[in-house]
Amino acid sequence: MTDTKTLIENRPPSVATLFLERVAATPDAEAYRYPVPPESGTGPDAWQSLTWAKAAARVYAIAAGLMDLGVRPEERVALAANTSVEWILADLGVLCAGAATTTVYPSTNADETAFILADSGSRVLFAEDAAQLAKARERRAELPDLVHVVVFEAAGATDADGDGWVLSLAELEKRGVAYLELHPDAVVDAVGALTRDQLATLIYTSGTTGRPKGVRLPHDAWSYMARAIEGVGLLDENDVQYLWLPLAHVFGKVLTAGHITVGHVSAVDGRVDKIVENLPVVRPTYMAAVPRIFEKVYNGIAAKAREGGPAKYKIFQWAAGVAREYARVTQRNMRLTGSATAPLALRSKHAVADRLVYGKLREAFGGRLRACVSGSAALSPEIGYFFAGAGIHILEGYGLTESSAASFVNPGEAYRTGTVGKALPGLEVRIAEDGEVLLRGPGVMQGYHGLAEKTAEVLEPDGWLHTGDIGELSPDGFLTITDRKKDLIKTSVGKYISPVEVEGRFKALCPYASAVLVIGAGRNFCTALVALDEPAILGWAAENGLAGRPYAELVAAAEVRSLMDGYVTEVNDGLQRWQQVKQFRILPRDLDIEHGDLTPSLKLKRPVVERQFAPLIEEMYAGSHES
Repeated sequence: MTDTKTLIENRPPSVATLFLERVAATPDAEAYRYPVPPESGTGPDAWQSLTWAKAAARVYAIAAGLMDLGVRPEERVALAANTSVEWILADLGVLCAGAATTTVYPSTNADETAFILADSGSRVLFAEDAAQLAKARERRAELPDLVHVVVFEAAGATDADGDGWVLSLAELEKRGVAYLELHPDAVVDAVGALTRDQLATLIYTSGTTGRPKGVRLPHDAWSYMARAIEGVGLLDENDVQYLWLPLAHVFGKVLTAGHITVGHVSAVDGRVDKIVENLPVVRPTYMAAVPRIFEKVYNGIAAKAREGGPAKYKIFQWAAGVAREYARVTQRNMRLTGSATAPLALRSKHAVADRLVYGKLREAFGGRLRACVSGSAALSPEIGYFFAGAGIHILEGYGLTESSAASFVNPGEAYRTGTVGKALPGLEVRIAEDGEVLLRGPGVMQGYHGLAEKTAEVLEPDGWLHTGDIGELSPDGFLTITDRKKDLIKTSVGKYISPVEVEGRFKALCPYASAVLVIGAGRNFCTALVALDEPAILGWAAENGLAGRPYAELVAAAEVRSLMDGYVTEVNDGLQRWQQVKQFRILPRDLDIEHGDLTPSLKLKRPVVERQFAPLIEEMYAGSHES
């Protein structure tokens, strides 16, 4: 078996090369599964499959179709669509044509979509449907470089101008097949001509603090990531991955690279509202997600237990406590002795809790889940320990768009909740004097597109990337992210506070909190904005004499205020005085992407939320003084 170092050192120049190698090695193996909605519009989806060979036929046709449209090496081709098998095939088609993919979140508004298309100089846009097409058509006059739009779902997406600007994916593939009849080696030759430093992807940051920046990632970054993921050994060819993460985000994109080199099955469906329904159908062995998903699952379980009455809720609370204790003990013993053991008494309690609670939870995930990888934001350790003790192993990882997503990940059996694991093979890491995590390796970006000054702020001439995160490395290489350099707040009395730490504690304790935002920079004490999970709080209301009241009325009710006040008091009991939340306000609605509160990868946009709810914040500080 090839060792990891050799695997990485001998990597090919591109993922496109890896794709051709995978197709040649296992042409008849299943590569993708994807849902097909019923023709009647009701009932369950039917899941269909693509082998590697059939996927390759479509990828070749798309690549050749782009060549026929005049797309040349390193020219940008944009993708504005939800996660789907078509997204993956189009992306591979772009890479196999020698061009570079520009990613656009489908939730991006017309103004920002136009900015990304113009800033990247994209020549072609793959648009999911008529709605995505409309954004480009609205700003067509401002996009002289955009010569064609290719639409996945042709319904309603007509070539209204009659000049061939719009065509369907099927039409593009038909053109590609005809092009290959005349130039049969065109795709193989294009892939063979790729070099490591050629631009492969422009991934635009999600813009938590202003206009998004285009991160330039070369072909070598993805080839390295693919081989490093293979070398870590978290997956093998027998795995079934459930892929729903947005592929416009680097976290989702890196999973497609790992999939190619390992050769397992990927079940692809980007509809977030279908996750719960899909899990028992797909029965994945592996899944990646963001912390907000695990928090919502936990809140849903707790709310369902509460709905079952006081006795059932007490059993859940007891089982949750046992899970956390069991996870802490077994992980500590794994670290100290290399064996995940626990005392007999704890094992006995855990076995009872498993029959009553954990087994049902695992079945809800499809019953075969070996591990989940959590990334994009910090996972509360209390949530992590709960799932670990319940037999659902959440392996936290860490990376940035600027480092091709995967920089650290926890090892399979010896993972440590609360850390983001060890550096991927081939990556260098060091901790600066101020505690900032610095990275250097093949996955690090070339720079920000057209922004030399911004690049120089984070990327040193010798290749070290400043992550902006504060962290600590254990003697055996496990990284713990302790703070975000820019997110640390300093109160007016000179105390530094990590809002993420306080927010994580609150969400772990309160099953009704969907999001929490701690305020305190330049103030003399901390306050918090709390958004509630609608299904969870409606369930609580039904049991507490408030049934039938709408969500907007519930969040303003004195009973709900009293409920949250109890959780705030409980959180404060475990904090230093200067960290404690002295006042809070419950938001009139949950935070979401539609209002601009969250990025498409579900990260909190702190400045946006603070601006939107500024009156509530000022209300908490009006006439108040630290006592």
